[in-house]
Amino acid sequence: MTTLSSGMAAIHDLWLFIAAGLLLNITPGPDMAYIAARSAAGGFRDGVAATLGITAGCVVHTLAAALGLSALIAASSTAFTVVKWCGAAYLCYAAIRMVIAAARSPVSRQSAALLPPAPPRAILREAFVINVFNPKVALFFLAFLPQFIDVDAPGRVAAFVLLGCLFNFNSLFVNLPVAWLAARAAARVRTGLRSARALQGAVGALFVVLAARLAAVERA
Repeated sequence: MTTLSSGMAAIHDLWLFIAAGLLLNITPGPDMAYIAARSAAGGFRDGVAATLGITAGCVVHTLAAALGLSALIAASSTAFTVVKWCGAAYLCYAAIRMVIAAARSPVSRQSAALLPPAPPRAILREAFVINVFNPKVALFFLAFLPQFIDVDAPGRVAAFVLLGCLFNFNSLFVNLPVAWLAARAAARVRTGLRSARALQGAVGALFVVLAARLAAVERA
């Protein structure tokens, strides 16, 4: 309880943090694109799994920022590059799987799925890995959260964790509706067999674009 109180005492302009966080979450980015792609491919359930995986990855970045690991990534060119290319490689791997599946799947109503069957746990794990290995997210938390923390307060670490958890919780009010809307929009497309295969290949191509964007990220 003492730690929580000291963390709250170190936070200032909380209302501004909440408003800015919601605006940042609404802004389209790689995470939102991934959630929309998964929802379009497998429906709302897969979109929820992707959302929870992204959120779990953000929790890791929050703790890393609180403990100073993100500062190491920001300061070390080697660490930044390694994390960046690991994330890009994983995205490329996921994209190749999707494109191959689209090319091999026969045109039949029984196999018109956009992606190979995957349990929600596997999707959650994939989203978690993609988010954790995105150094841009680490730098975001390192740059954004300290603006609302009193640097002289004794509860700085607790304040980091509290703000990060609040930011991640508020993101659910954006990402879950995105998942639902993408799933509803894709449901009509999946009724066409050729459209289903085309959309599967398009999702794979989107992952390639996301990997390229991640690989192009440079340290500030």
